[in-house]
Amino acid sequence: MSAIAQPSAELPRVPNPVQITALLLAMTAIVLLAASVLMISLKQLLLFGIGIGLGMSLYHAAFGFTGAYRRAMLEGDISGVTAQLIMLAVAVLLFAPILAQGEAFGRGVGGAVAPVSLSMALGAFLFGIGMQLGGSCASGTLFAAGGGGLRTLLVLVFFCIGAFWGSLDLAWWSQLPGVGSVSLSEHLGWEIALPLQLSALMLIYGALRFFGGTQKRPLWDIGHFRWQTLLRGPWPLLLSALLLALFNWLTLLVAGHPWSITWAFSLWAAKAAVFAGWDPATSGFWSGGFQQAALERSVLQDVTSVMNFGIILGAFLAAALAGRLVKPAGIALRSLTAAVLGGLVMGYGARLSYGCNIGAFFSGVASTSLHGWVWIACALPGNYIGVRLRPFFRL
Repeated sequence: MSAIAQPSAELPRVPNPVQITALLLAMTAIVLLAASVLMISLKQLLLFGIGIGLGMSLYHAAFGFTGAYRRAMLEGDISGVTAQLIMLAVAVLLFAPILAQGEAFGRGVGGAVAPVSLSMALGAFLFGIGMQLGGSCASGTLFAAGGGGLRTLLVLVFFCIGAFWGSLDLAWWSQLPGVGSVSLSEHLGWEIALPLQLSALMLIYGALRFFGGTQKRPLWDIGHFRWQTLLRGPWPLLLSALLLALFNWLTLLVAGHPWSITWAFSLWAAKAAVFAGWDPATSGFWSGGFQQAALERSVLQDVTSVMNFGIILGAFLAAALAGRLVKPAGIALRSLTAAVLGGLVMGYGARLSYGCNIGAFFSGVASTSLHGWVWIACALPGNYIGVRLRPFFRL
């Protein structure tokens, strides 16, 4: 991720002063929004709180997918990728008993299982390119925007536009060949799917080390971790990896499905389009019952939107506590162009591939969905091309 998108990565050992004004603003916004979502339901309030925890976890460890892949490709540094593998392994173990039972607290739960197709593969590939041009992934865009990244706010706007654009074209893309949704646990049984996935994660780590990968950033810097670090950061990569797995599991328990992000981006842009005069009846995708209901309701009734707001505010709170809230600065034209293109491509790709690095990859693998594995296999070549394109935009 870019320097703006990972503000905590370079935190000095002597903390910056807390940004009091920003801290008060963040806390006020959190309290007001919490009161609003509580009026809807306790469930929405819990999900908002989970979102805040996710935002702080992502920000304080600069836990980004984009920068992790770029460092692995250019420097052989697999620290971030190793943290992701641990996160996935823990999530798989946490998800397994809940998904095997099919319910939690008397309510049905379901994993993030989506179709595998040529259009899905293309979408993941495009998303990979967009990650490197935009300088952030879906989760990275949210926490970097919360941290004050002006360029990332532009990425977010065009991410939403791209996701909406993709929804309008989805019917055509869905006609391409595919094998449908494949849940490894349903096809093979949990007694095979669970060890198979854990073995795959260990094999990936072994292959990375065999081909020269090294961990240049410690997963846990014991010597410098203090209790104050929990509030002000920076957090060890391992701590954030474990918390992200835990928060995704909590999302499964509370929402009935795993963590996702990009559906809300499509929804926000569609609501803006309706306000501008667009008729949802002209789109097959937005004529569906779920989509129509989402357009008619407040965004605070939408699970993904409420969690996204929590992530942004959680990152805002963390940045203020760390004294690292990014102040607006001039951005070069080429960098702005890359932000626009990156946002559009990520949004369009996410819609085609039924999710992003979170909803498709993280939650998909945790749910034993073949789609999650195919997604990352297609997104990584896209990341490689995106890395090669970055110098043209002087990134």
